[in-house]
Amino acid sequence: MSINTEIQAPRSARIAPEYMRNKGRKGNFEMYAWLFMRLSGLILVVLVFGHLFVNLMVGEGVHGINFGFVAGKWADPFWQVWDLAMLWLAMLHGTNGVRTIIEDYAEKDSTRFWFKMVLYVASAVIIVLGTLVIFTFDPCPANASAELLPSFCPAP
Repeated sequence: MSINTEIQAPRSARIAPEYMRNKGRKGNFEMYAWLFMRLSGLILVVLVFGHLFVNLMVGEGVHGINFGFVAGKWADPFWQVWDLAMLWLAMLHGTNGVRTIIEDYAEKDSTRFWFKMVLYVASAVIIVLGTLVIFTFDPCPANASAELLPSFCPAP
């Protein structure tokens, strides 16, 4: 009587073909997506904590955040780029995470396709609108009350 040293899976267990360890159609995309998640996560930690520190700890803290504060920050190209990088990285990081969840849990190809299309369109709209807001923001709008305007705006 011989001892079988191989462990055999029960007949009811099955491994879906997309999880088999062979070269798939995606190539290195998943590796780069994994690497992007790690790098963007590290960069986002710095961007978010820098954002929170400047907004909540410097100056008057949370009580000093108003239209004039945001207008003053976005009048400086440094803060525009900072907030733009935070927006883009957060949206791309989150989109990639939700894409991974869709890949893992959507069973049908058509369901997976439509979920990802909705995700990509929503992400693109938010990125485009956020970018437009950051770069077209007018810190000195007409007919604004003087106490809300930043100090560099001309008096109305």
